[in-house]
Amino acid sequence: MAGASLLALIDDIASVLDDVALLTKAATKKTAGVLGDDLALNAQQVTGVSPDRELPVVWAVAKGSLWNKAILVPLALAISAFAPWAVSPLLMIGGAFLCYEGVEKLAHRYLHRDAAGAAPHDDASSQRPAATHVPAVLEKDKIKGAIRTDFVLSAEIIAITLGTVATAAFGTRVAVLVGIALLMTVGVYGFVAGIVKLDDAGLHLSRSDPAQPLGDAKRALGRGILRTAPWLMKALSVAGTLAMFLVGGGILTHGVPRLDHAIDALAAAAGALPLGALLQALAPMVLDALVGVVVGAVALLLASAANRLRGKR
Repeated sequence: MAGASLLALIDDIASVLDDVALLTKAATKKTAGVLGDDLALNAQQVTGVSPDRELPVVWAVAKGSLWNKAILVPLALAISAFAPWAVSPLLMIGGAFLCYEGVEKLAHRYLHRDAAGAAPHDDASSQRPAATHVPAVLEKDKIKGAIRTDFVLSAEIIAITLGTVATAAFGTRVAVLVGIALLMTVGVYGFVAGIVKLDDAGLHLSRSDPAQPLGDAKRALGRGILRTAPWLMKALSVAGTLAMFLVGGGILTHGVPRLDHAIDALAAAAGALPLGALLQALAPMVLDALVGVVVGAVALLLASAANRLRGKR
């Protein structure tokens, strides 16, 4: 009798683990797009940091990301149990914040540059982001900004995962949410750490001894990495800003059914034009980004007006 009970317990555990594995796989597929945006944004956040501070900054942001998820997972479970109606409004607020951050970055980058004049640029300085781009006194602000951005993206990942496991048992929901949270954090920041140290790897390879096996090939590979690393970081910076509008705008449009249906209708109409398949695929992303830019600009204007009023008072 005891043996039969033990076998039944093992069978139940195996069944639960199988459900967790299947749901985790499904949630990973659904959050893959947000994961790519998360990677681009966080790689962008650490660009310009002094080389000896790159990994400490990535580690600080990764710890902040873990704290974010330690807050979000229980909060998501509580909201889904007691106030499921609040999930959508909270996501909308997070999407608007992402759009605001994107417009603020663009305004700071271009308006301040125009005011101060473009800094001299030469090829030698472009081989890696200069330490002077981010003074040490601003490093904490940079980390805080990255953690704030991570909070919004993590919230979306958790919300998408929660939707995937909404009908599962409570224990399965907890296991999948915790698993996704850990998997995303380790995957994103491990990859970010690899990206920011790519130029160091290239430098090491470029100094290989030609007399060693494959020495010339290693040197050539290292020089190739050193040439492409700055362009990769610039591309990630652009992709990170664009991701703010794509993710934020996408959250906002999906949260407004009429707007979402209008975008779907425009995308379907674009399918009838030449290169219709390509246009139909690109139209939702372009329109989501445009919505993100508009909402971010309005949010920035309102925030600026509020700051001015507060300053006068």
